[in-house]
Amino acid sequence: MTAQRIALAAAAGSAFLLAGAFLFQQLGYAPCKMCLWQRWPHAIAIMCGIAILLIPARILMALGAVATAVTAGLGIFHVGVEQKWWDGPSDCTGSGLGSLSGADLLSTDTLDKIVMCDEIAWSLMGISMPGWNAIFSLILCAMWIAAFRRA
Repeated sequence: MTAQRIALAAAAGSAFLLAGAFLFQQLGYAPCKMCLWQRWPHAIAIMCGIAILLIPARILMALGAVATAVTAGLGIFHVGVEQKWWDGPSDCTGSGLGSLSGADLLSTDTLDKIVMCDEIAWSLMGISMPGWNAIFSLILCAMWIAAFRRA
């Protein structure tokens, strides 16, 4: 398999993960702040894949590897926050609620919008969404690295 095809497959993997995140959101699993952070590197990896169609450059493959490594790292960090191994951002964990007042917390409009980063919204086989993102993103990172080495 050529370097370009491996890179395109890795970019497609990021596209599927991002599509899956949007699907879960449509099914009622609103993303927390850290979930949203994990989406941006996938978008960068997808853009690298699109760019590789036009300019098959090694630097784009390296950038794709970095992007997927970053989202994997964010996923691992998020899992640690969910498991209470370490603290997450104070504005999306039980340790703090940012600028929300007591009146804001009692408002039903606000309650629907609050998604805590330290709560597991969904899991499969004991692994939460950020955990699955980390696992698949590490695989995609390995694919980007393989493409970079073949280029």
